[in-house]
Amino acid sequence: MMKVALIGLGSVGRGVAGMIQKKDLGITITGIADSKSGAMDPAGLDIASLLANKGRNGSCGDREISASDVIKKADYDALIEVTPTNALSGEPAIGYIKSALLRKKHVVTSNKGPVALAYKELRALAEKNGVALRYEATVAGAIPIMHTLEHGLLGNEILALYGVLNGTCNYILTRMAAEGLTYEQALMEAREMGYAEADPTYDVMGIDAAIKLVILANSVWGDSKQLSDVDRTGIDLLTPDALRLAADLGCTIRLIAEAIPRKHILRVSPRILEKNHPLVVDGTLNALTLETDMAKEITLIGRGAGSIETASAIIGDLLYINDRYVHRA
Repeated sequence: MMKVALIGLGSVGRGVAGMIQKKDLGITITGIADSKSGAMDPAGLDIASLLANKGRNGSCGDREISASDVIKKADYDALIEVTPTNALSGEPAIGYIKSALLRKKHVVTSNKGPVALAYKELRALAEKNGVALRYEATVAGAIPIMHTLEHGLLGNEILALYGVLNGTCNYILTRMAAEGLTYEQALMEAREMGYAEADPTYDVMGIDAAIKLVILANSVWGDSKQLSDVDRTGIDLLTPDALRLAADLGCTIRLIAEAIPRKHILRVSPRILEKNHPLVVDGTLNALTLETDMAKEITLIGRGAGSIETASAIIGDLLYINDRYVHRA
């Protein structure tokens, strides 16, 4: 039985806990923490009870137990780190991940901050301690991008990648094109549907897509790119007229993240695409095209967000670790 500690009980954390509880995966949660409390039991925790506590009073367990306590003291094989992303410092998640790696514990995270800001350092620390650092869930939710790059396209040279990596922007652009809505009207609708935050800056200015592009570029090509290296333009200035003009040409507009090393391009910007282009996906879907030397172009399409969808990526990483490391130990 694989033992895991779960740090973060927001939407994603609850989704992960629920799926581990529901499915017979050979995984048991022995440590858990939210921002206010924690719980530990080497024999396995009663997840249903802890989630019920979280719903009733906002705390999953003992308020005297912190996330750091769980990471440093709980009995587990892998840490699941799903706290909110901090794009500026990556903390406290970077510290959490380092603590686990130093204990020779595997780490699975959905947190973009640590992977975008400290990928090389964290990867080196994982390798030094003989454990895995997996982060499939940081880019495009349920789409198995990292797995495809690491296994499915093994032996291929990745020449370039292009993608729709933010569902909020894609929803807004889809609605503007379909109904002739203004940006403000489509954004309001996205908020009402729960696809946009009260402050949508992170999404609509292309910051979220740019962070994901940095993660991809550093993973694929071993770069040390940062958010500041991305040439970034958001969708906030797009008008219905721009989309109508594109439609007159048989095209539409999507926010595209692209990395083309041979042309020194690392960019997120609205792009005009033919309506039958593989990256013209609707609603909150994500899509990514990988341009390779042997397989040529591979396009992956799927749900880029959602608690259960993100849990799919996290659980996939956990089972990989279980098969590769824990089960063989």
